[in-house]
Amino acid sequence: MALRNDEEKVNRVASSIAQKNRSLVRWGVRPAGDSYWALVVRRFLRHRLAVTGLVVLILMSLAALAAPLLAPHDPNAMDLFAFSAPPSVEHPLGTDSLGRDVLSRLLFASRISLSVGLGATLINVVVGVLLGGLAGYLGGKVDSAIMRFTDMILSFPPLMIILVLVSVLGPSLMNVILVLGLLGWPQICRLVRAEILKLKEQDFIQAARALGVPDGRILLRHLIPNAFPPVLVAATFGAAQAIIQEASLSFLGMGVQPPTASWGNLLTDAQSMGVLGSMPWLWLPPGLMIVVAVLSINFVGDGLRDALDPRLK
Repeated sequence: MALRNDEEKVNRVASSIAQKNRSLVRWGVRPAGDSYWALVVRRFLRHRLAVTGLVVLILMSLAALAAPLLAPHDPNAMDLFAFSAPPSVEHPLGTDSLGRDVLSRLLFASRISLSVGLGATLINVVVGVLLGGLAGYLGGKVDSAIMRFTDMILSFPPLMIILVLVSVLGPSLMNVILVLGLLGWPQICRLVRAEILKLKEQDFIQAARALGVPDGRILLRHLIPNAFPPVLVAATFGAAQAIIQEASLSFLGMGVQPPTASWGNLLTDAQSMGVLGSMPWLWLPPGLMIVVAVLSINFVGDGLRDALDPRLK
């Protein structure tokens, strides 16, 4: 009887501890034995829209990588007997004005548009983190010079500057990625600077300085990693913006050039009322792909924001 009573007490205590840990996790407090990133993943998985967006992005990325296997036709091959043909068994999404299969071009266009979003975001993050980290940690004249340069970049209309630079460098995939990447870093720079200014006054940074740790090591090993979570959230929204900007440039003829397909230049056929009204298969699929990709990235960004900073709830 005594042994049974002891077992009941142990079970009650274990149940109470588990319930307390669940409450702590719900409010973003880390119980013993749980890592910070394990809690981040757990909070992210509770965000249904974010998980849905992540699944959609994974599926789109896999479809883009497997485009040569999934595409029913060569994306640049012309069917001389099917110009602007509606969807059929042979061409599930129809053909364009040159007789090219829309589904095949859409799959290969996913490679271009997603690579633009990824490449521009990587450049944004690298440049923004380096400049923001230097400005926040060194301060003084370095901080003032970097911030004034950042304010100058932000003062210009972004689309106008992008159009001018692309026209000077020439419209191509690499030039679009470079221009979008080198003009999208100011927001991340200011975000990193603010985080560094807050973190460098913490006790662990003061202790590292007192121990004689080099400034470069403090910046790269302690400050930037601790300032990176909000950068991760900003990077997701930057990727969505880069996809929209590439689509805008390609639609205007200043981005990825035909015959290479991107979501933006697939929309160029939809510049007349006749196409918009009677040939929706030419503009509806790439338009939906842009909308779905941008919404999915934004959902993932919202989920990361809530997971990394539970105080927002």
